[in-house]
Amino acid sequence: MHPMLNTAIKAARRAGTVIMRHSDRLDRLTVETKGRADYVSEVDRMAEAEIIHILRQAYPDTAILAEESGASEGNDLCWIIDPLDGTTNFLHGYPQFSVSIALRNKDRLEQAVIFDPNRNELFTASRGHGAYMNNRRMRVSRVQQLDYALLGTGFPFRSHAHLDVWMNILRMMIKDTSGIRRAGSAALDLAHVACGRFDGFWEFGLGPWDMAAGCLLIQEAGGIVSDIRGGANYLESGNVLVGSLKLHHEMLSRIAPLLPADVTA
Repeated sequence: MHPMLNTAIKAARRAGTVIMRHSDRLDRLTVETKGRADYVSEVDRMAEAEIIHILRQAYPDTAILAEESGASEGNDLCWIIDPLDGTTNFLHGYPQFSVSIALRNKDRLEQAVIFDPNRNELFTASRGHGAYMNNRRMRVSRVQQLDYALLGTGFPFRSHAHLDVWMNILRMMIKDTSGIRRAGSAALDLAHVACGRFDGFWEFGLGPWDMAAGCLLIQEAGGIVSDIRGGANYLESGNVLVGSLKLHHEMLSRIAPLLPADVTA
């Protein structure tokens, strides 16, 4: 195992311990609002502090991009961190949230960890070495037709600028698939695409910390990751579309006609 991946795993598990330690004390947590339907709790900040402490101890010169504390400068290596993806779920006691840590070298994702502390499921990937769940190799779904696919998605809750576009896509997907699920943790949804639980996934308006680790997991599990128009601009635009090679192509061909010119990649 790559030593930097091993360090990220240690950090993710430590954050998971912090999160679960507070899961039965939800009524006593301090919660702040970052935006409409966008919250941060003291648990988010404590988990992030634990992650950064562990990463900094091992690799003091790396840059960091973290959801709660923002960006700090370093060398060409950058840790991309979401300490608690699915905060709203966590605050309601809904057991669908995760810790997400990725390592990017310049413009290329190199290492990925997503940890589900509820199920004790650890999803990991190193570029060129495959993707694993609890040390078992993962592959994306073999479903080849949209008619038989179970897809994940996320509501565009931070901004309603493209809500009508998203609703048109959802309307089409509901009619043309076996089902749609919105579980509330994009990082975990992407991990579930990588291990074949979901056949595909799309969402608008994500942050890089929401999807960096999950995107590498999917690529290393044999899947395709793109922005909503089929390009490679997903980390910058926040709009992502993933699935197996054939299913991704089919999803893209259905979505493309529904996208107006003002929807960026």
